[in-house]
Parts: sequence; structure tokens; C-alpha cells
Amino acid sequence: MRPVERGPKPKDYKKYNAAIGDLESRLGKYCSYCESRVPIGLAVEHKLPKKLHPELELTWTNFLLGCITCNSVKSETVKAENETLWPDRNNTMLALQYSDGGFVTVSKALDSPLEQRARCLIDMIGLDRHAAKGWRQLSSRDERWSEREKTWKFAEICRSRFERLGQSDDALGQVVLAALGYGFFSVWMTVFRDHSAVRKALVCAFPGTAPTCFNEDRDPVRRPGADI
Repeated sequence: MRPVERGPKPKDYKKYNAAIGDLESRLGKYCSYCESRVPIGLAVEHKLPKKLHPELELTWTNFLLGCITCNSVKSETVKAENETLWPDRNNTMLALQYSDGGFVTVSKALDSPLEQRARCLIDMIGLDRHAAKGWRQLSSRDERWSEREKTWKFAEICRSRFERLGQSDDALGQVVLAALGYGFFSVWMTVFRDHSAVRKALVCAFPGTAPTCFNEDRDPVRRPGADI
């Protein structure tokens, strides 16, 4: 999951949905949770639900962007920020593992407390829902896993072309444009794990990606001031 930084509050809001333009400008038109590109229809998503925390309804730091599916699946069981991991507070790239087929799992490198919070993050939005046998059931309208799978396959095609074209600047630019158009930042970062130039370009190209969550080769590192 892409770690993001939304920056300081640009202004006060009388209604929370008035923040959508500022959030999209800062973070791009991507769901903060599943990473899908949503050119039309993104919503202001309250990290801690306004029903349980009405005092945070207009709070900038409680806003992220959510697609229709993540918004509808996201539960109201998380009552405090420290119960789970968040893309604006932690380096969620270190917490989750993406693999071919559209699968998302908790990273095996986490210790027990962090593993529990990463599991809470996945459960909160049903990010591990999949049509494969033995995985969490999903509704017929939940296509997040299949979109990840399609993006993974296309990213592999782009990687082959990038290598075949000698990893030129033009080829790099084509990869970045494709990634921005498809979304699913973590899929592209995983497929191009052996190409630091592409990963550097992706971190720079996706609006609001937190640069301090990556080293010089754009491998994910612990977020400054956070436990992951």
C-alpha cells in the first residue's frame, strides 16, 4: 500500500466533501487503500468514522481518499489510530506483500504486534478478498483483486518491453505513463523490484507518495517517527 503525505491543511472546510479537490490535488486520483485509479467518483474517506468520532468530521488529518468498494467495505470497528496501520502515518509498503494473481497478504517480515496491526488494516477494507478457493469471499461487484491481477500482467509486459528497449529514457517514460494510468502503485513497485530507475520514477510521479519512506534505490524503509 502506497505511503502518502497529504501535507498541511490548505483551508478550513464547512463540509467534509468540500476537501475532495484538495485531496485529489495532493494525492492524485487514486484510492488510498486499494490503490486503484478512480478518475471520477472518489470520495473523502474518514480514517476514524465520523459516526464514532463526530469531532473529527472536518479534520484534515482524518481524511484520505476512498473508492466506492473500499468505502463500502471499510468497517467501523477501528476506534483508535494505533489499532491499525495507515498509509499517511506508517510505511505501509513494508506491511503488505503483493503477488501475481491479485493477492495481498501481510508481510512475513513483521513482528507480532505489527503483524496484528497489518492484519487489522487488511481486514478493515477486505483487501485480501479474492475469488480463489480458500480466500475471503467477495461480492460480485468487488473487482479489486481482478484489477490488481490485470495490472500485474500488464506491468510484466511493460517490464519486458523496458528491458528489450535497453532501459532507455523513452522506455522509462512509457512505463511511468502506463503506471499512472492503471494505478496500483504497489504492483508496479513489486514487478519492477530489480529496476531502481523505474522505482525512483514511480515514487516521484505518483502525487503525494511519501519520499522519506524509501531509500536512494527506492526500497521501502521505516517511516521517520513511526514504528514501521
